[in-house]
Amino acid sequence: MNELVTGDAVVLGLRPAKLPSRALAVVIDLVVVWAAYIVVSIVLTIATDSLDTAAVAALAVASFLLIPVGVPIAVETLSHGRSLGKLACGLRVVRDDGGPIRFRHALVRGAMGVVELLMSFGVIACVASLVSARGRRVGDLFAGTLVVRERVPTDRGRPVPPPPPWLVGRFSELDLSSVPDDLWLAIRQYLTRMGQLDAGVGWSMSQRLADDLAARTGVPLPPGVPPAAYLAAVVNERQARDSRRAFGSAAAAAATVGPVGGPAPAMRPPQPRPHVVGQSDAVPRDAPQDVTAPPASGFAPPA
Repeated sequence: MNELVTGDAVVLGLRPAKLPSRALAVVIDLVVVWAAYIVVSIVLTIATDSLDTAAVAALAVASFLLIPVGVPIAVETLSHGRSLGKLACGLRVVRDDGGPIRFRHALVRGAMGVVELLMSFGVIACVASLVSARGRRVGDLFAGTLVVRERVPTDRGRPVPPPPPWLVGRFSELDLSSVPDDLWLAIRQYLTRMGQLDAGVGWSMSQRLADDLAARTGVPLPPGVPPAAYLAAVVNERQARDSRRAFGSAAAAAATVGPVGGPAPAMRPPQPRPHVVGQSDAVPRDAPQDVTAPPASGFAPPA
């Protein structure tokens, strides 16, 4: 699942940060860190007035290593790549494969940042970011990391396609409390980009995501339902529940009307067809007449 999220979903939804936004984030971080360092230095100077010169020098070196160097490393490790400046600018440090960074990545970035940002006043970092195709500084190259944009303009976002009408409301009793956020993110990224994928690759990805979602909910994938349509129906059900909790039943009905700007499709569940003597019971009575035919929403299994 991690490979699918980082390789096929998360990275496709994020873009490398450019030099201006990265520089602004670094300036915010440096202002906060150096302000804290100056305050701590003043306090130590007052508190160690009676100590000898060697002890004062040792405390000064320790405070420099702890605050301007150690604090950014700890913050990036604990926040998974979001420092105060990056949080304000909508940036985040991730690994080359799109996964969250760990202590060793933050340590290498922080150690190289002493040379790139502090000793050279940011000149080395600026030159490296301008030369790199993805805006990476030397610390990112050594650590195997990348700074990406987490916030994307809303006008470029793609809406999640609505499910087929015969699936709306079918999963109203499904327990979605055990589905993690990274799986929801992968499903959403797939649904918004499935039209750009090869048919075979898209079908394989939808099947894997549907199997993971079914394993989390404890209910197997209904027979005869295409995986992509199943994913869209479950996402639609989650959006309806969120709308009901936030705004009431009226907003929940609006959450299931489909794409913005279009008329609301008929959202009635399929009526059960009469049972014919001699007909095979392998197909559920409440299933549509032909699940392989392309529904109105565009979800259909590959030929």
